[in-house]
Amino acid sequence: MSVSEPTTLSPIAERAQAPAEVRLPSADHGLTWRPLSVADVPDLTSLLGRIEEADAEPFRTSPEEVAEKFDGDWKDPARDTLGGVDDSGVLRAWAQVTQPPGDTTVVRAFLEGGVDPQWRGRGIGREVLAWELDRARQVLAATGKDVPGRIGAYASEQTTSALALLRACGLTPIRYYSDLHRPLETDLPDVPVPAGVQIVGWSEERDEEVRLAHNEAFASHWGSEPQTAESWRSGRSHFAPQWSLVALDEATGEVAGYLLTGRYEQDWEIAGHSSGYVELLGVRPAWRRRGIAPALLAAVMRRLHADGIQYAELGVDTENLSGALGLYTSLGFTPFYRSTLFTIEL
Repeated sequence: MSVSEPTTLSPIAERAQAPAEVRLPSADHGLTWRPLSVADVPDLTSLLGRIEEADAEPFRTSPEEVAEKFDGDWKDPARDTLGGVDDSGVLRAWAQVTQPPGDTTVVRAFLEGGVDPQWRGRGIGREVLAWELDRARQVLAATGKDVPGRIGAYASEQTTSALALLRACGLTPIRYYSDLHRPLETDLPDVPVPAGVQIVGWSEERDEEVRLAHNEAFASHWGSEPQTAESWRSGRSHFAPQWSLVALDEATGEVAGYLLTGRYEQDWEIAGHSSGYVELLGVRPAWRRRGIAPALLAAVMRRLHADGIQYAELGVDTENLSGALGLYTSLGFTPFYRSTLFTIEL
C-alpha cells in the first residue's frame, strides 16, 4: 500500500475486543458490588472528598457535580457505573465509564474511579480498573462507529500509584495538561478589542450559536469531538454566566469567539484564594489572528477583578498547536497543576 492510500480500519466491534461479560471485582475484599444511582450522590461525594484529600488534589467535587454524572440520556448508570460498599453500608470504591454522544472522528470511552484511602493496598483498584476496561470495550463496540477508538483516563502528576496502575494495565501516556492561574490584584493586561468586533456578555439566546461556534473552533484540535446540544448543556452546575463572554462580528452579528467560565467556590478554601475558571475559550477560524482570544481573556479578568475575585484560572493542552500556552503565559498565567491522559488506542 502506498503512503497516499488511506488505512482501512476493521469494524470497531472487532477492534474493541469486547468481552461477553465484564470482570467484577472479587467479593473477597469485603465489598459488595452494585451499580450506582442518583440516590448515591451524598455517599459518592463523601468518597470523592476523601480520595481528593488523600491525593492532594487542588479541588473538591461538589454534590452538584456528582449528580451531573448521572445526567444525560446517553448515559446508562445501571451498566456503566460500579460501587463497592462495605458491611456497614459505606461506599468504599467507585467507577464510571462515559462515552460522549457526539464523537465522530474518534469514538472515546473515558474511565473515572477510585478507592477509599483506608481501603487501598488490597488490589481493589486494579480490579476496578479491569471492570472499567471491560465495560469500555463493550461500550465502544456497541457504538457501531467504525472510526478510530480510544479508551482514556486522566491522572494527576502527584498520584504516583494511579499513574503506575494505569501503565501496568496497558494504558500509555499520550497527552499532558496544565492548569494555570494569574493573580488579578495588580497589572491587569490592557488588550484592545479588535476593530469590527464587539464583546458582550453570554446570554441564553446565543447559547446554541456558541455551541456551533465551539464545534467549528475546535474541529481541528487534538482530542476534541463535536458537542451535541444535550452534552453541551450538561455539566453546568457551576457555570458563571456573569463571567462568560461572546465576541460578535459587528458587520454580520455572527459569533466569532467565546469564553465560558465556571465558579467553583468549594475549591477556594483549599487554594487559599477565590478564582474564576475559564472552561472554554475559542475563536472560529475566519476570525483568528486578530487578537480576539487575548481580548476575551483581558475582558474576563476585568470582570473577575471587579467582583473581588483574586485569580483567573484555565487549563491547556501543553502540545496544543494553536499557541494557546504561549498566549496564556504572555498574559501572566503560570502553571500550578498538571495531569496526564493515558489511553489505549484502538
